[in-house]
Order: sequence, then structure tokens, then C-alpha cells
Amino acid sequence: YGDSHLSKMCHQVCLALLRKSDDWIAACSESKWFKGGDYGKAESLYNQWADREAAKFEKEYIPEEGSTLSEGKATVAVVSIILEIQGDETNFERAGFSIAETKSVLTSIASDCRVEGGDCLNGFEVFWTPSEPMEVLTERDTILDFPELITM
Repeated sequence: YGDSHLSKMCHQVCLALLRKSDDWIAACSESKWFKGGDYGKAESLYNQWADREAAKFEKEYIPEEGSTLSEGKATVAVVSIILEIQGDETNFERAGFSIAETKSVLTSIASDCRVEGGDCLNGFEVFWTPSEPMEVLTERDTILDFPELITM
């Protein structure tokens, strides 16, 4: 396990998603590689992508620490992962084309985020909707709000 709290969170999110692969209905991925000296450009694009995802949500719901959550209703959920990672080994291609290829992308992220004690992971954001227990998201909602998703 890497030492970085960020890499641990990234690893745990990827594992949690992999454990629910039987429930997946769609996915997608997008990536861009930057050469070694383009750290500012890489960070700028990471921030743009994170802001683009955050703007899709009308509000942010974060439960207070120690609060108990009531059981929610059955719903479709969308989980978005935005990350900035050093190196060129991480596989980001073809998520959504099949369950196997989507698993490959998440497995690559989960293992690569732990390299060098997690120091290779410069940034990581995870967004999910719905975030409130009683909120319901339909497949139609996902098509409208997340048209980039590829049905598997």
C-alpha cells in the first residue's frame, strides 16, 4: 500500500467499483498524456476536467462525520473519477467497450496509483450521483446528463 492518503482513497474507490462490476451498465474514459516538463499544462487540464464534472451536479451533499445514513431507494448511480498521475503506463483506454476492458482500466489505476508510495498520484477527485440517500437517478437522467457514457 502506498503511503499517500490520496493514493489509498484512489485505490479503495477503484476496488469498490471493481467489486460491483456485475451492476455496471455503462462507462467511458478520456485521457491525455503530457511530456515531463508540462506539469502546469497537466494540472490545468486536470482542474478543467474536475470542474467540468463538478458543474454537472446541482448541489454537493457530504454527510456530517458520525451521522447515520438512512437506507435509500433503488437507483442508477454515476461515479466519475478524475486523476492526474505521473508516468505513461496507466491504461485509460476503452472503458465502456466491455466489462473486461473497463475492469482493466480500473485495475490499472488501482495498481499504478500506489507506485512510489503514492507520490506519483498528483490529483484525484471522485464524484457520484445521486449523493443523497432518498434521491433517485434514472437511466434517462444519465443519458441526458452524461451523454459520453457508452452502454456495455
